[in-house]
Amino acid sequence: DVQAEFKALQDAFGKDKAELVKQYMAVPAEKDAAFWSLYDQYETARKALGKSKAELIADYAKGYADLDDKKATDLMKRKADLQDEYTKMNRKFFPQFSKILGGMQAAKFFQLEDYLNNIINLGIQNNIPFIGEIDKSKIPTVKG
Repeated sequence: DVQAEFKALQDAFGKDKAELVKQYMAVPAEKDAAFWSLYDQYETARKALGKSKAELIADYAKGYADLDDKKATDLMKRKADLQDEYTKMNRKFFPQFSKILGGMQAAKFFQLEDYLNNIINLGIQNNIPFIGEIDKSKIPTVKG
């Protein structure tokens, strides 16, 4: 079940993520309370979007066998709308994190967020079928 796998990935990162953020960011003690308060707000927003993403993936997985132009178009519109929401969230929170941490540290935080999100996305992509059932084992890997 793709939705269960997505939830498991999110749960695993959610439990360990705060500790990873704490170690990676090394927020100074005088900024710690403000950072973690904002982080909690950010995580609430991010998890809400994650739930929408899980629903989108589940809809794709459920409807994959009888996917047609109309359904594919709807899924892509929902995906684009969701990406817009992620961008809006980042635009909302980046200035707030910058006010607490400074621009460089805030950018570092969002770079970590992007990295973790890409790992989750890759895990999902590897577990859902491509349209047309491309054999992913025959796609050359990028070395670098």
